[in-house]
Parts: sequence; structure tokens; C-alpha cells
Amino acid sequence: MKQKLMFLYLKTGGGHLSPARSVAQWIEQNHDNGYKVELVDGFTGVNSIVKLIVEDGYRKSQEKATWVFESLYAIHKLKPIAHLSGWLVSKFVTPILERRILADKPDKIVIFHFFLIKPINEILKRNNLNIPMLTVVTDPFTAHPIWFLDKTQNFIVFSQQLKNHLINTKKIPADNINTFPFILNDKFSSTINDEAKAQIKATLRIPVDSKVILIMGGADGIPKGAKILKRLLQSALNAHIVIVCGRNENLLNQANKLKLKHSAEQLHVFGFVNIVYELLNIADLVITKCGASTFMEVLMCGKIPLINSYIWEQEKGNVEYICNNQLGHYEKKVNQIPILVKGLVFNESKQGFYKNNINRLKLINGTSQVSTFIMQYS
Repeated sequence: MKQKLMFLYLKTGGGHLSPARSVAQWIEQNHDNGYKVELVDGFTGVNSIVKLIVEDGYRKSQEKATWVFESLYAIHKLKPIAHLSGWLVSKFVTPILERRILADKPDKIVIFHFFLIKPINEILKRNNLNIPMLTVVTDPFTAHPIWFLDKTQNFIVFSQQLKNHLINTKKIPADNINTFPFILNDKFSSTINDEAKAQIKATLRIPVDSKVILIMGGADGIPKGAKILKRLLQSALNAHIVIVCGRNENLLNQANKLKLKHSAEQLHVFGFVNIVYELLNIADLVITKCGASTFMEVLMCGKIPLINSYIWEQEKGNVEYICNNQLGHYEKKVNQIPILVKGLVFNESKQGFYKNNINRLKLINGTSQVSTFIMQYS
């Protein structure tokens, strides 16, 4: 009989679903006979107002007012506030998840979002269920405080830096913390050859010898995306520009209007796509935000990231990792981006410097290691 693995996530950006899906796909492709993985949105069937506040609130704050999210992050460093938020979400989520768990009877539960830790703990205790539970902390360097309210959990983390922080500051036992390389879709374990890149460019009607600047954030697009695109179009770069807007309909509409206004045949506008891997492989530079999955995908493809925004303090460690290792640039002033782009894209010496630094890290995809650990965990 197959072991049932339940992976729980929320749709607050793509950084929680993406690693859950990557591990699920790896297990199903490599161990289909022994395991069945069920991906469960923790807010399925939950009151629409709760979803609106948590999911849409996250999305809108990223697009319109990052300071709102950052302020909420700051006050959640106060334990009473963190516990209150966890309790409020749990109140709505627990009854629905409880019915799901009792009906499906999973052999293991893996959590990919901090708001689902408290409800799952309550469900397991109330029903005397001896189901192994693992928590995957999807923030690699600086993580949201709510992840660690329960110090008895077993964690999967993606950096020694975060593990040290949990041991020294949060007083979590070292035996409860398991460190692995970051999880990405298995295809990011390798890059595309020149022939395949030429084919992708041909499909997009991009000349094979043309430079490509990719603008993308996570599933919800990139903050200030329209302003960045406008500045690049005004700077008359001798390059093709590809912008991925994700689920951000407002950004998609603005990008299409700019394409029409500037008669920009060299501009390629996409909404939510499943060809991010292909687009990254043909890019010479990637203008992005510093979400965990996004910046790791960029680096795994050997591309130079130009970071325009990040969420304080949750993504602060990601930016520091890029800047301290000289893997790319952080520039929050939109007006300065075209200048940096010209220097990074058309200067072979600078390109070589940053790419050598990226290659020197010898980054690997941790999906197979994490998947194997989850299967063997008890």
C-alpha cells in the first residue's frame, strides 16, 4: 500500500506552493509505486473574508504598499501579536483541515506555511493522531517569527545561517533542525545548451545574437514593474525586453499599454506562464524582487540578478546573500536601473566577474535530498 503524504501550503505568493510542488513532483516521478502525495491548499473552503485578508492582503501590499507588510512583520516579532495572529487563522482553518485529515488519514504531514502549524498541531493532539509532521521553512536566511512559536517541531531549513539563528536565538534544539540546499523544480538542476536557447529565442522572435533583459518577480509580478519597464523603454536599449507579470492583471495591462505607446516590437509581455525556466536561460540580466524561490532560480541558471525591491526583514537575508557574495546588484531607485543595465549587459568584463562568482558557489538543487528525507522521516 502506498504511503500518503499530505503537503499543506497557502497561496501567499509563489514561495510556499512552489517548493511543495517541486518535492511532490520529484517523489511521484521517482517513487510513484511507494508514495502518493496530496497537495492541499490550507484555505480551501475557508471563509472568503479570511482568504481576502491573508492572500489578497499579501498580494496588494506587495503591489501597492510594501510598508504595510513590513509593519505587520515588525509587530509580529512581539510574541503576543504572533500568537494572536496564529490563533485567529487557526480558528477558521482548523475545522476544515480536521475533517480533511480524518477522512484522508495521511501517513505524514509536511507544512509549507507558518499559519498552518498551529491548526495541525491542535488537530493531531485533539484526535490522538500519531502522524509524523515536518515543517519546511521556505525563507532561507531570515524567516517570519511565526514559523518558530512551537519550538518542539522538526524543521527543514535551507541555510546554516538560519540554523545557527534558531539554535542561538530561538533556543531550538539542534537535533530538530535539518539543513538542505534550497528546493527548486528539478529542471533547475541543469541549464539549457546553446542550440536549445536559440530555439527558444526563435519561438519568441528574438534574434539569436540579441541581448535579453528579463523583468520578473514571483507569482504576483514585480513591484514597480511598470515604472521599471517605462524607464527601460525610454532609455532606448539595444536589447529585447521580456516582462513576466504573473497574476498581476494591473501590471499586465500597464505593460501592454507601454508596448503600444512606444511601438516596442522588442518588448515581450507575459502574464502567468510555465516557461520561467526557459526565459531565465535566454536572459543576460534579470531584474527582479528578492523572493526566495525567484532569486534562487535566477542564480541556479547562472544569471545576474538586479534586485529592485525586497520585503524587510523577511527577504533581507536574500539581498545580503547576493550583495555579500557579489552575485548581482541591489538598486531601489528606478531611475538608476537603465544605467546599471547598460553596464551589466553590455560590459563583458562585468558580466564575467558576476557569473564567475555565481559559478564559484557551486549551487545545487536540494529537491532530491529533501524529498528523500521526507520519505524516510518518521
